[in-house]
Amino acid sequence: MVINQFYDKGLAHASYAVIRTGKMIVIDPGRDPQPYYDFATLHEADIVGVIETHPHADFVSSHLEIHQTTGATLYVSKLAGAGYPHEGFDDGDSIELDDIKLKAINTPGHSPDSICILLQNEYGNDVAIFTGDTLFVGDVGRPDLREDVGNITAKKEELARQMYHSTREKLMHLPKDVVVYPAHGPGSLCGKNMSPDLHSTIGRELRENYALQLMDELQFVKTLIADQPFVPKYFGWDVEMNKNGAVSLDKSIGAVKKIAPDTPLEKNILVIDTRQKSDFIKGHLKGAINLQNAVKFETWLGSVVGPNEQFYLIAVNDEELAAVIKKTAKIGYEGNIKAGLLNPSNAHEKSAELDLSDFNLHPNQYTIVDARNWGEIHDGRIFSNALPIPLPELRERLDEIPTDKPIVVHCAAGYRSAAAASIIAGKIKSVPVYDLSEAVVEFESLKSKV
Repeated sequence: MVINQFYDKGLAHASYAVIRTGKMIVIDPGRDPQPYYDFATLHEADIVGVIETHPHADFVSSHLEIHQTTGATLYVSKLAGAGYPHEGFDDGDSIELDDIKLKAINTPGHSPDSICILLQNEYGNDVAIFTGDTLFVGDVGRPDLREDVGNITAKKEELARQMYHSTREKLMHLPKDVVVYPAHGPGSLCGKNMSPDLHSTIGRELRENYALQLMDELQFVKTLIADQPFVPKYFGWDVEMNKNGAVSLDKSIGAVKKIAPDTPLEKNILVIDTRQKSDFIKGHLKGAINLQNAVKFETWLGSVVGPNEQFYLIAVNDEELAAVIKKTAKIGYEGNIKAGLLNPSNAHEKSAELDLSDFNLHPNQYTIVDARNWGEIHDGRIFSNALPIPLPELRERLDEIPTDKPIVVHCAAGYRSAAAASIIAGKIKSVPVYDLSEAVVEFESLKSKV
């Protein structure tokens, strides 16, 4: 028996392959099916099935494409209301790979249709469980993503209660040596307290996971709901896309239009400039948003841009353009790309550059905008007089920013502040807008609790 984890660091997403005697099952695949095809070829195995633990919110799955390419059977809970060819996979159902079994366990909580998959070896022993977004290393799935989307909706309080019973009545009764393979790791927005480790055991989670400690249902609900991270704009969009199945990756990104750098762009369409800040500040199109091509590009794109908004995508060269188009497709936004292009020669807009010494001496002469997330803000203000507007909320809250003083934007390390400063500068022209960038770390010692 072979178990392999595939990990996408950009989306903090883990998917899996299980192989036994030349047959392979894929669990929660990402948008690009090629790694699973390559792994099957390496092990001379046929992909015979794909299991979805639920309709995912944070990435687009390739389950339908794999089915169309290989003929693999798709398995998902009947509660998901899947719009693609599938077999229901719920309590009592199992898949046999020769002498091993994959058994479905309904575990509502993160979503009403969540399942976990228990793996039994050739001796009938429980050896591993693929927990989707139900149980993570150090955490459990957030319960607030299915209040308005999906085949079945439920309030977060109800889902939190279901998570309490799913963990206490099902998962926590498994043998302590059962290996836990979750669908996400640290950095995912599907939980709030994930460990850096990408697998665990039931025994370790019983000891160390805050959500599995002794508490009554009411306390659990309050604890689980509190301090969850923000919900990106694209999450509901992806639930619906995964419920019905996405078109093939190559076909979809192949349809993205490429235009010459100096082609006139349509007005009132967003421009997402993915070049590094050092290039962007030297010259960019008026109103462009600087979302740099970095590890979390997909998440921030889907947090700043809505699923119904079109945008132009700018990159520094053809290779980078292909890379960011593919990343865009991972969250199902490739159809939103009006066109992709390299930086035009007429991109003459320059970013204002901060005189750090003056800011150090006279911080009160600036309006300071804190673009960090609410959890970071509540953990401590770096500047006590800063106006807190997290990056995902910024485009909707620009009118709240005073324009009587120059504006300085900061985050925790520089990525979000570059994006935020470009958004503000695109709308506010009466005063200069500065990005504190990496220099923010010099002020960390001033942090105060709020």
